[in-house]
Amino acid sequence: MNTLPHAERTAERAREILTAVAADPEFAAFRAASLRYDEDWTCFSGGPVISEYDQADDAAPLFTEGLRALCLKAAVFEATGDERAAEIPVAVPVDEMTHAMIAQPQILARITARVGAQIIHQTDQEHTDWTRDDYTHQAYRAAWGEPPARYWITHAEVARRLGILRAKYEAAGFRRMGLAHSITFEPVPA
Repeated sequence: MNTLPHAERTAERAREILTAVAADPEFAAFRAASLRYDEDWTCFSGGPVISEYDQADDAAPLFTEGLRALCLKAAVFEATGDERAAEIPVAVPVDEMTHAMIAQPQILARITARVGAQIIHQTDQEHTDWTRDDYTHQAYRAAWGEPPARYWITHAEVARRLGILRAKYEAAGFRRMGLAHSITFEPVPA
């Protein structure tokens, strides 16, 4: 893996990328499509780790955080040329929102082509082990100040909250964090 660029350099370039993306003529459409990340694609372990989570209230702020995370990753990739290095740690709820954003591949590709940046995200290489004072935190803080604690939840705290959620889900008949359940839908209509 390439050495990561100084956090301040990543921050500066990430701010430039974010400004250009937000100024793009298709940005409003990209934002609207990303915020449609609703019951069509429900996740039991992303947003629900946020205390008193409500998609209606949390979607827009999470979009901001997801875009910032993707811009940080793009800045690291630009500096290193290394996709693995660009997969810097991101908090679980923020990562979940990035999935909604990259699920708009055509519009995102057009925007990033015009901006001259490449968005990096690959599930088998992603890191959701974000923690305070790590590289991501340093670069984020240099770019935009302290990240909102509501969304930037450390990996250890996410693990604790997932344990609570897992017990509640299993009590309701959901297993493996919602990937399986024991609910039957009887009777089957004739």
